[in-house]
Amino acid sequence: MDTKVEELKAILQPILDQHDFFLVDLEFVHERGDWYLRVYADKKGGISIDDCAVISEEYGEKLDELNPIEPAYYLEVSSPGAERPLKNDASLTDYVDDYVHASLYQKQDGQKAFEGTMTEVTDTKITLIVKVKNLKKQVELSRDNIAKIRLAIEF
Repeated sequence: MDTKVEELKAILQPILDQHDFFLVDLEFVHERGDWYLRVYADKKGGISIDDCAVISEEYGEKLDELNPIEPAYYLEVSSPGAERPLKNDASLTDYVDDYVHASLYQKQDGQKAFEGTMTEVTDTKITLIVKVKNLKKQVELSRDNIAKIRLAIEF
């Protein structure tokens, strides 16, 4: 399946580049008896419904032309949302200085989740500034221990 997803990304990339969009994620999944090709795209300043329609139309035409997918499927193109997952190095570094939620595999300091402002990303760790009883504290999370990390809304 990874090979198919990479092929679908390669078909999509020139369309995104032409419009200054970038790919956040692409998944080809089987759910409740149907196949879904989901594209999550964004652009600097945020993506609109009209932008998603452009991607859907152009990508749909290209997929119809090349026919790289055997079963019938639904194409869905959308924004990754306000609390989008950060799945790769590029997305992590793009959101340094933003508020994030990190879930861990193993507890650290008695917790399996942290929310705070991401201040640094390296190959081995992510640094957050978290609030503990109205005091700010720096926390370093090992990247190997991070199960999921996403943008979060700070209240």
